[in-house]
Amino acid sequence: MRLGYGLSLEQTQKLIMTPELRQAITILQLSALELSTYVEEQLLENPLLETQEENSDVKGESEQNSAEESPLDNKWDVDWQDYFHDQDENRPRQERVTPDEKQRFDPFISAAPTLQEHLLEQLHVQKISAPLNVAEYIVGNLNDNGGLTLTLEDIARETHVSLETAEKALAVVQTLDPLGVGARNLEECLRLQLPLIPDCPAELSELLKYLEDLAAGRLQKIAHALKLSITRVQELADMIRKLDPKPGLRFSGPGDVRYIVPDVVIEEIGGEFIILVNDVTVPRLGINKAYREALSHEEETDTRKFVEQKLNAAAWLIRSIEQRRLTLYKVANAIVKWQTDFLRYGIHRLKPLTLRDIAEEIGVHESTVSRATSHKYVQTPRGIYEFKFFFANGMGRGHSSESNITTGEIKLALREIISAENPKSPYSDQKLADLLKAKNMEISRRTVAKYRDELGIPTATVRKRY
Repeated sequence: MRLGYGLSLEQTQKLIMTPELRQAITILQLSALELSTYVEEQLLENPLLETQEENSDVKGESEQNSAEESPLDNKWDVDWQDYFHDQDENRPRQERVTPDEKQRFDPFISAAPTLQEHLLEQLHVQKISAPLNVAEYIVGNLNDNGGLTLTLEDIARETHVSLETAEKALAVVQTLDPLGVGARNLEECLRLQLPLIPDCPAELSELLKYLEDLAAGRLQKIAHALKLSITRVQELADMIRKLDPKPGLRFSGPGDVRYIVPDVVIEEIGGEFIILVNDVTVPRLGINKAYREALSHEEETDTRKFVEQKLNAAAWLIRSIEQRRLTLYKVANAIVKWQTDFLRYGIHRLKPLTLRDIAEEIGVHESTVSRATSHKYVQTPRGIYEFKFFFANGMGRGHSSESNITTGEIKLALREIISAENPKSPYSDQKLADLLKAKNMEISRRTVAKYRDELGIPTATVRKRY
């Protein structure tokens, strides 16, 4: 074999990830709220970008001023005869208030109190038998659930008091509303709430020592240990389940509430589905005319190069946002075509769907569909769902490969079977698999257990009623 040097021409195609392409990919996978934040950052970095609302405000400023002149001219037109209708020499004037002018003083607060604020308010309005600073220190070390995060030894060391004083302060905190705060474990939390149960039975205090067995459904073991009937144990267990294991969560602040803003809205009007891309939160972008006109006057200087660079970046950003909107519309339109029966009749008609199906439908790559649907929600006549919900996995029904069902339909059937079972003789996982097989849903026992856990349904031992 002869080796040597030589030159040859070869033509190849390569995809180069330019900064503009990276930006377009990033924008595509952003949700509506994230895109709004991203656009705000770009408005601060690029002086050529501006919102269209700003332009309309500048154009209409003179019109607003002229429109406001006429009300100001009539500001002092007062009906003096009506103004002095009740006034005489012996009594002061009374205002005549029409129903439209009545002021409303509805109860209003800016924010709900937190757990710490609620507890500190109770400490400050009552006389306690322990040092106030120690009780305040304990309140400040409660977690969101209302549990104590420190030991008594730590509290005594940090507040420079004796262990007995720290224990008295903790006892004071544990008497505050809501009952159960300041507990060091689940058993103590539930024990503090026993006074909330009317005519609390004496056996409840002993039953709290067997919480692990109670959670596992080992009622026979508990009945044998407490020398009670299994029916009585179950009645006591039902009382315990009415208590709140996390009493502090009811005081979660407004910042803990997370709202879902759908990126796409699907509505049925006149028997047809209308798709709306929800980009109301995203500012409408435009190019600043002053900088654009500066390009025609500037020569080849550093200023011109800077303006051209920012102009190209601004134009690409606007183009990328528009491309994101079109891609979302195409993906949503394809999903509507596939899942029309679900949108009209419910989850029983949800069809198996993959990213490849949608990609082939709209003529893009699967990764583009994945980015367009990640972390985004769609509002439908059936409720608000994540985009990934419509890409349901299919499982064979019988021996036909064309007739598939989704895991969501299997879970719904599983929930219906369990809700209709006899509580005194609940179905085992194997029995549930057999019942599903009778509905042409052939899955294994392990799959039944997996779906049951995902639905939050306990085992047959825990579900059994005596």
